[in-house]
Amino acid sequence: QVQLVESGGGLVQPGGSLRLSCAASRSDFSVLGWYRQPPGKARELVATINRFGGTNVADSVKGRFTISRDIAKNTLYLQMNNLKPEDTAVYYCNGIFLGSNYWGQGTQVTVSS
Repeated sequence: QVQLVESGGGLVQPGGSLRLSCAASRSDFSVLGWYRQPPGKARELVATINRFGGTNVADSVKGRFTISRDIAKNTLYLQMNNLKPEDTAVYYCNGIFLGSNYWGQGTQVTVSS
């Protein structure tokens, strides 16, 4: 069974930091990534990392967010620094395995003073 379970969301003030985690049920996803869906908007790419460690980061978060993974723990991370109100969204973990997309349940991140 393929599962992705996010954790680490919450309420943070502008300029603050959060780290999201995604526990994966297997280690052989070809690509893992983070997407987000702001209120009233479509889901959008935040960052991805492939099996070789190559990363792709959206321009809107470049320099503030870092994607990484711990292969031994089958866990994906998203370190988010200097958070802004426009980063408020439900954040989803995504994995591609044998050509199919798998999604976590999402975790809410709210940036507000």
